[in-house]
Amino acid sequence: MGPKITEIRARSLRVPLDNPTSMSSRMVHHRDYCIVEVEADDGHKGIGFCYVGSGGGPLVALAVRELLAPVLRGEDPFRVEGLWVQMYQESLLQGRAGSVMRAISILDTALWDRNARAAGLPLYKMLGASDEGSVAAYASGGYYLDGKTPKMLGEEVAGYVALGFDAVKIKVGRADMADEEARVAAAREAIGPNVHLMLDANNAWRDLATCLRYMAIYEKYDPYWIEEPFGPDDIDNHARLARRTPVPVATGEIEAGRWRFKELLDKEAAMILQTDACVCGGVTEFRRIAATAASYGVEVCPHWFHDLHIHLVASTPNAPYVEFFSDDKVLNFRKIIDTQLSFQGGKLQLPDAPGLGFGFLADKIDEYAIDPWG
Repeated sequence: MGPKITEIRARSLRVPLDNPTSMSSRMVHHRDYCIVEVEADDGHKGIGFCYVGSGGGPLVALAVRELLAPVLRGEDPFRVEGLWVQMYQESLLQGRAGSVMRAISILDTALWDRNARAAGLPLYKMLGASDEGSVAAYASGGYYLDGKTPKMLGEEVAGYVALGFDAVKIKVGRADMADEEARVAAAREAIGPNVHLMLDANNAWRDLATCLRYMAIYEKYDPYWIEEPFGPDDIDNHARLARRTPVPVATGEIEAGRWRFKELLDKEAAMILQTDACVCGGVTEFRRIAATAASYGVEVCPHWFHDLHIHLVASTPNAPYVEFFSDDKVLNFRKIIDTQLSFQGGKLQLPDAPGLGFGFLADKIDEYAIDPWG
């Protein structure tokens, strides 16, 4: 007889940003997160988490408590694949994406974390490591802020290069074409010709013609990719753009389930998938998506949450980069965990501790909570 799951708890948090931050289509003042804990009768506990948005945090917690926790209680936590199928089947009527899939994602992550802790292994080793010691990361930043000039943007990205990063990402798509060119030109000049420059549009454009006019500007500065040029449901325009620009199209950060990713691959709408394990269906589904992408010759550069994705990049041969935020100005999830990843020479050091390698800070959880554990 193996261990049995005895307790599943969820809580919603609202963590304010120190300064409001803008991207192409919205301004962010705070971030809502949902966190979970899954414990079995052998005493081992795992954690999971996701970004919910700038509102609606309790929606994911509700799905955990009311819909999915009853599926897991009393089950063997090592039966991860089977439990994923059971959670997915239970949620068919409530939604196979969005908040419900995020709830599946964080519970699945918590199961993997719990099992790795029980085995005394870091998660990436539990998954079958393909890297040792460290993994490559790109520095993510370049957000729009009131009063932030192209010169200041250039100084920011030059700072990332000085830390050893050979790839950096900035936001695009919010300003007019002249200002956009000034920003991208300043970034390229600051980092030089040999550092990868990723551009993130955050669903900036609704039509292909407008997007192509902006791309004609960006292409002069040799971007490594253009990220999320259109809304996530507009797969056809992603494919049309991919046929018309030499810049690789990257997308998928808010897609859920392997079937949507297969559509992106079949339509050749993305050369780089940005699968987020906190959104797509958890560690289990991320691995399926990454394996499918490999069969198409497509790489996976996961979105956000470097504390989780370092383990997945380290165990996925076709995942070259972790997205890394060097401070908590944007990814303020860092404020609620007890251990931060270390980096050196543009690489993140793989943790030695079991599981994910970190835990939640109880006092910070209480400070930012918008509902009780339950």
